Amino acid sequence: MLDIVITGGWLMLPILLCSVVVGAICLERWWTLRREEVIPAGLLSQLQSTQEWSSDNKTLAELAVASPLGFVIAAGLNGIDLHTEAFQRVMQSTIDNVAHELERYLTLVGIIASITPLMGILGTVFGMIDVFSTLVSAGQGDAKVLAGGISTALVTSAAGLSVAIPALIAHRFFLRKVDELVLEIDSISQRFFDRLRAHSNETSH
Repeated sequence: MLDIVITGGWLMLPILLCSVVVGAICLERWWTLRREEVIPAGLLSQLQSTQEWSSDNKTLAELAVASPLGFVIAAGLNGIDLHTEAFQRVMQSTIDNVAHELERYLTLVGIIASITPLMGILGTVFGMIDVFSTLVSAGQGDAKVLAGGISTALVTSAAGLSVAIPALIAHRFFLRKVDELVLEIDSISQRFFDRLRAHSNETSH
């Protein structure tokens, strides 16, 4: 492996760094985007009941930091007295913020998936330039020497694609997971506040 890295030249270093960054982000997002972390079963069971919900600042603050679903519910409880249109705007803005937070670092994964093949091609171009410069200066036209130099130059392209393909797959996978979680949070919060308002209307009559 070390021989391959050395053969590929200095551009192998940023490509390897990109692979480490992608691996670290994927592990972090895999842990953070677990359903239990985003939509805790305990909170979900509470939302399905008709218990009274406190709207004091301390309770809402604790609920907001507990999970992304809790953050959305806390924002809704804080604005529950607003008229319908204002309340919907608050909820939509909150869900957008949650989606943005859940997508943290995924843009970087997408960028790495795009640039690592280009770095690989750049390394190959530099390698080809060196190969032909060596051949011209040495006055050699041996096809075997040329083929060996080209194969060495292609190492960076292979390395760039080896990083880019998994990065692209991971990027699409986690974006899809975020979309599913956000849709579920939106659905759960809407049902909760619909029941809460219906319950409030029943008790007020």
